[in-house]
Amino acid sequence: MITSTPDRAVRTPAGHTAPISSDRIVARPEALSARHSRLRAAFLRDGPPPLARRRANLKKLRAALLARRGDLEAAVEADFGHRSRHETAIMETLTLLWGIDYLHRNLPRFMRRERRHVAPTMQFGRAWVEYQPLGVIGILAPWNYPISLALMPLATALAAGNRVMLKPSEFTPATSDVLVAMLTDNFSEDEVVVVTGDASVGAAFTSLPFDHIFFTGSTAVGRAVMKSASENLVPLTLELGGKSPVLVDRGQGLDRVAQAIAYGKLANAGQTCIAPDYALVHEADIDGFVTAWNKAVAALYPEGPASRDYTSIVNERHYDRLCGLLEDARSRGATTLEAGPFPERAGERPHTLPPTLVLDVRDDMRIMQEEIFGPLLPVVTYRDLAEAIAFVNARPRPLALYWFGSSNRNRARVLAGTTAGGVVLNGTLTHYGQDDLPFGGVGLSGFGAYHGIEGFRSLSHRKSVFDQGRWNASLLLRPPFGRLTEFVLGRMLR
Repeated sequence: MITSTPDRAVRTPAGHTAPISSDRIVARPEALSARHSRLRAAFLRDGPPPLARRRANLKKLRAALLARRGDLEAAVEADFGHRSRHETAIMETLTLLWGIDYLHRNLPRFMRRERRHVAPTMQFGRAWVEYQPLGVIGILAPWNYPISLALMPLATALAAGNRVMLKPSEFTPATSDVLVAMLTDNFSEDEVVVVTGDASVGAAFTSLPFDHIFFTGSTAVGRAVMKSASENLVPLTLELGGKSPVLVDRGQGLDRVAQAIAYGKLANAGQTCIAPDYALVHEADIDGFVTAWNKAVAALYPEGPASRDYTSIVNERHYDRLCGLLEDARSRGATTLEAGPFPERAGERPHTLPPTLVLDVRDDMRIMQEEIFGPLLPVVTYRDLAEAIAFVNARPRPLALYWFGSSNRNRARVLAGTTAGGVVLNGTLTHYGQDDLPFGGVGLSGFGAYHGIEGFRSLSHRKSVFDQGRWNASLLLRPPFGRLTEFVLGRMLR
């Protein structure tokens, strides 16, 4: 029996009050199966939605996002302790709107059947591939970008014609409340179900027989999700993280390089899955890089970590983890340099860390073994490009790789000699905003992709269809075999 809690209302940080049905917030793991069954029954009853319905859902999601923009920005601010509404608007809302518009614009092309070649003996037949919805998609969203990394997979799933069960992160409860209210107001319980709860709810969620699970988060949790999903042979898209390197070629204009790296590293205080995790800098350029880094940080955040545009660490747990990384590095001989003005002002806000360079790092330090996910940048020196490439390749394949240089030959060496989920040349982060490029990892940084047509196809079934036609030459290759068979085989096997 499923027991439900009474309906309640949630007051968002911006003051909006919306009723939330108890059926839409499932706090008990045993209740998830009923919600999943309802979505599956609706999918089987109604079948694949037509283009007009899918586009209408995307427009509805877009309008809802803009209508709730103020509530969402305030909720993220409450969850993080401090995050600029401009950063939320740029890093989440704007990129999300671009993605929804891209899907809406290109959906007719994505849904069109693809003609395929026919075997020589069956030239009177026709072959094609149709893309049909998988059915019910489970989406597990992370806390670091709680709006876009919940709603972009949702938009992709809706564009592909699926029903969705979405679980936002328990670490951003205010944002989750607004998402629940927003989606409840705009989608029926047969289309989108929002689930909130702790890790036990997440574990029960991944044990459901979804048609596909889309997970964004850490590699460690990704392993657990994959193990649970394997019980039902559920296919996965895993958007993980890892240690994304920056490789700076020798002799570059370090002011320009440091500005781009500082932007990528310090946006959202480094709590970004594709943030530069460590920098590889030629040993001859290290002093210049340190100077340029300090200038770049000061230009971005002139009031230091107390700047209104500088983000806090999401909670004490993650703040303590980052402090532990620094303490471990110092105890093993690393040098730490707090960059930019007034680093001591970090203490004016809860769980806030100043931008910090970590020099003289070694492989046995935790900061070189774990994904950092904070405003700490280890710097590794190298003597030649081959050594830098080997350093990257000795580690798990990263979600992103950033290369700064002007030599076409060296660029080609880096692109051919390394494997990463995505690459940006002479910049950071910006590949995520290219809607026509697939976004995803490789190896321990994940598998599967979204954005571009790849996202639509990831959440669709490629169904092969062959219309044999009334006549084809394969009829000549059926028993009883004789001279005609020998003649036909002789012609085909030349």
